[in-house]
Amino acid sequence: MRGRDDETGEFLSPSRSQQRRDALEVLELGERLVGMTPAQLEKLPLPDHLLPHIRDAQRITSHIARKRQLAFLAKQMRREDDDTLDAIRDAMDAGGEAARQETALLHRAETWRDRLLEGGDTALADLLAEHPDADRQQLRTLIRNAAQERAKNRPPHAYRELFRLLRDVLAADTTQDGAELPAAD
Repeated sequence: MRGRDDETGEFLSPSRSQQRRDALEVLELGERLVGMTPAQLEKLPLPDHLLPHIRDAQRITSHIARKRQLAFLAKQMRREDDDTLDAIRDAMDAGGEAARQETALLHRAETWRDRLLEGGDTALADLLAEHPDADRQQLRTLIRNAAQERAKNRPPHAYRELFRLLRDVLAADTTQDGAELPAAD
Protein backbone atom coordinates (compact mmCIF):
# COMPACT_ATOMS: atom_id res chain seq x y z
CA MET A 1 0.00 0.00 0.00
CA ARG A 2 1.15 3.49 -0.79
CA GLY A 3 -0.22 5.25 2.20
CA ARG A 4 -1.64 8.73 2.46
CA ASP A 5 -0.47 11.93 3.98
CA ASP A 6 -2.41 12.46 7.23
CA GLU A 7 -2.73 16.21 6.72
CA THR A 8 -3.56 16.56 3.02
CA GLY A 9 -4.94 13.13 2.20
CA GLU A 10 -2.69 12.88 -0.88
CA PHE A 11 -0.93 9.66 -1.82
CA LEU A 12 2.72 9.50 -0.77
CA SER A 13 4.12 7.57 -3.74
CA PRO A 14 3.20 6.82 -7.35
CA SER A 15 0.52 4.26 -7.99
CA ARG A 16 1.43 0.72 -8.99
CA SER A 17 0.23 1.47 -12.51
CA GLN A 18 2.59 4.45 -12.73
CA GLN A 19 5.46 2.40 -11.33
CA ARG A 20 4.79 -0.26 -13.97
CA ARG A 21 4.69 2.34 -16.76
CA ASP A 22 8.01 3.77 -15.54
CA ALA A 23 9.55 0.29 -15.41
CA LEU A 24 8.36 -0.47 -18.96
CA GLU A 25 9.87 2.81 -20.18
CA VAL A 26 13.23 1.82 -18.68
CA LEU A 27 12.91 -1.64 -20.28
CA GLU A 28 12.26 -0.01 -23.66
CA LEU A 29 15.29 2.24 -23.17
CA GLY A 30 17.36 -0.87 -22.39
CA GLU A 31 16.13 -2.55 -25.58
CA ARG A 32 17.12 0.50 -27.59
CA LEU A 33 20.57 0.48 -25.98
CA VAL A 34 21.04 -3.19 -26.77
CA GLY A 35 20.18 -2.51 -30.41
CA MET A 36 22.97 0.06 -30.76
CA THR A 37 26.47 -0.48 -32.09
CA PRO A 38 29.50 -0.14 -29.80
CA ALA A 39 30.43 3.14 -31.52
CA GLN A 40 26.99 4.57 -30.79
CA LEU A 41 27.16 3.39 -27.18
CA GLU A 42 30.50 5.16 -26.68
CA LYS A 43 28.86 8.48 -27.49
CA LEU A 44 26.24 8.09 -24.75
CA PRO A 45 26.79 9.09 -21.10
CA LEU A 46 26.38 5.54 -19.81
CA PRO A 47 27.64 4.52 -16.37
CA ASP A 48 30.53 2.06 -16.68
CA HIS A 49 28.79 -0.67 -14.69
CA LEU A 50 25.93 -0.88 -17.26
CA LEU A 51 28.15 -1.55 -20.29
CA PRO A 52 28.89 -5.23 -19.47
CA HIS A 53 25.16 -5.91 -19.05
CA ILE A 54 24.43 -4.29 -22.42
CA ARG A 55 27.19 -6.29 -24.11
CA ASP A 56 25.89 -9.52 -22.55
CA ALA A 57 22.39 -8.83 -23.86
CA GLN A 58 23.80 -8.12 -27.34
CA ARG A 59 25.74 -11.38 -27.29
CA ILE A 60 22.81 -13.62 -26.27
CA THR A 61 20.81 -15.09 -29.15
CA SER A 62 18.29 -17.28 -27.32
CA HIS A 63 14.96 -15.48 -27.08
CA ILE A 64 14.16 -16.32 -23.47
CA ALA A 65 17.71 -15.77 -22.24
CA ARG A 66 17.85 -12.44 -24.04
CA LYS A 67 14.52 -11.40 -22.52
CA ARG A 68 15.80 -12.36 -19.07
CA GLN A 69 19.03 -10.39 -19.62
CA LEU A 70 17.05 -7.36 -20.80
CA ALA A 71 14.93 -7.55 -17.65
CA PHE A 72 18.12 -7.68 -15.56
CA LEU A 73 19.55 -4.72 -17.47
CA ALA A 74 16.34 -2.76 -16.85
CA LYS A 75 16.57 -3.61 -13.14
CA GLN A 76 20.11 -2.27 -13.03
CA MET A 77 19.04 0.85 -14.91
CA ARG A 78 16.13 1.50 -12.51
CA ARG A 79 18.70 1.79 -9.74
CA GLU A 80 20.14 4.83 -11.50
CA ASP A 81 18.78 8.25 -10.67
CA ASP A 82 16.34 9.93 -13.04
CA ASP A 83 18.92 12.51 -14.14
CA THR A 84 21.20 9.79 -15.52
CA LEU A 85 18.39 8.13 -17.46
CA ASP A 86 17.21 11.50 -18.78
CA ALA A 87 20.77 12.31 -19.92
CA ILE A 88 20.90 8.98 -21.81
CA ARG A 89 17.54 9.66 -23.46
CA ASP A 90 18.57 13.18 -24.42
CA ALA A 91 21.84 11.95 -25.92
CA MET A 92 19.98 9.31 -27.94
CA ASP A 93 17.52 11.92 -29.21
CA ALA A 94 20.33 14.33 -30.03
CA GLY A 95 21.99 11.57 -32.06
CA GLY A 96 18.81 11.20 -34.04
CA GLU A 97 18.67 14.93 -34.68
CA ALA A 98 22.30 14.99 -35.79
CA ALA A 99 21.61 12.15 -38.22
CA ARG A 100 18.64 14.03 -39.66
CA GLN A 101 20.75 17.15 -40.09
CA GLU A 102 23.51 15.16 -41.79
CA THR A 103 20.99 13.58 -44.16
CA ALA A 104 19.53 16.98 -44.99
CA LEU A 105 23.04 18.29 -45.71
CA LEU A 106 23.72 15.39 -48.08
CA HIS A 107 20.44 16.00 -49.91
CA ARG A 108 21.27 19.68 -50.31
CA ALA A 109 24.70 18.78 -51.70
CA GLU A 110 23.10 16.36 -54.20
CA THR A 111 20.60 19.02 -55.26
CA TRP A 112 23.35 21.59 -55.80
CA ARG A 113 25.45 19.08 -57.76
CA ASP A 114 22.54 18.34 -60.09
CA ARG A 115 21.79 22.06 -60.50
CA LEU A 116 25.43 22.82 -61.30
CA LEU A 117 25.66 20.07 -63.90
CA GLU A 118 22.39 21.08 -65.58
CA GLY A 119 22.33 24.85 -65.01
CA GLY A 120 25.87 25.85 -65.89
CA ASP A 121 27.02 29.38 -65.05
CA THR A 122 23.73 30.62 -63.56
CA ALA A 123 23.66 27.81 -61.02
CA LEU A 124 27.32 28.44 -60.19
CA ALA A 125 26.60 32.15 -59.71
CA ASP A 126 23.70 31.27 -57.38
CA LEU A 127 25.94 28.96 -55.36
CA LEU A 128 28.71 31.54 -55.08
CA ALA A 129 26.19 34.20 -54.06
CA GLU A 130 25.00 31.99 -51.18
CA HIS A 131 28.47 30.67 -50.29
CA PRO A 132 31.10 33.28 -51.19
CA ASP A 133 33.92 31.29 -49.55
CA ALA A 134 33.63 28.49 -52.13
CA ASP A 135 36.54 28.05 -54.55
CA ARG A 136 35.19 29.19 -57.94
CA GLN A 137 38.03 27.72 -60.00
CA GLN A 138 37.88 24.29 -58.38
CA LEU A 139 34.11 24.20 -58.80
CA ARG A 140 34.35 25.11 -62.49
CA THR A 141 36.98 22.43 -63.08
CA LEU A 142 34.97 19.74 -61.31
CA ILE A 143 31.75 20.69 -63.12
CA ARG A 144 33.51 20.55 -66.49
CA ASN A 145 35.21 17.21 -65.69
CA ALA A 146 31.98 15.67 -64.34
CA ALA A 147 30.14 16.68 -67.52
CA GLN A 148 32.89 15.12 -69.66
CA GLU A 149 32.81 11.92 -67.61
CA ARG A 150 29.06 11.69 -68.05
CA ALA A 151 29.29 12.29 -71.80
CA LYS A 152 32.00 9.64 -72.29
CA ASN A 153 30.47 7.09 -69.85
CA ARG A 154 33.56 7.11 -67.66
CA PRO A 155 33.67 6.32 -63.94
CA PRO A 156 32.25 9.25 -61.94
CA HIS A 157 35.44 10.41 -60.21
CA ALA A 158 34.92 14.18 -60.69
CA TYR A 159 31.16 13.73 -60.07
CA ARG A 160 31.93 12.32 -56.62
CA GLU A 161 34.65 14.88 -55.97
CA LEU A 162 32.17 17.67 -56.79
CA PHE A 163 29.74 16.18 -54.27
CA ARG A 164 32.44 16.09 -51.57
CA LEU A 165 33.40 19.68 -52.23
CA LEU A 166 29.78 20.83 -52.12
CA ARG A 167 29.19 18.90 -48.90
CA ASP A 168 32.22 20.57 -47.31
CA VAL A 169 31.16 24.03 -48.49
CA LEU A 170 27.61 23.57 -47.18
CA ALA A 171 28.84 22.06 -43.90
CA ALA A 172 31.31 24.92 -43.35
CA ASP A 173 28.55 27.42 -43.97
CA THR A 174 26.23 25.61 -41.53
CA THR A 175 28.99 25.48 -38.91
CA GLN A 176 29.70 29.17 -39.29
CA ASP A 177 26.00 29.98 -38.92
CA GLY A 178 25.77 27.77 -35.83
CA ALA A 179 28.87 29.36 -34.32
CA GLU A 180 27.58 32.87 -34.93
CA LEU A 181 24.14 32.31 -33.44
CA PRO A 182 25.19 31.84 -29.80
CA ALA A 183 27.59 34.82 -29.99
CA ALA A 184 24.76 37.10 -31.13
CA ASP A 185 22.62 36.30 -28.09
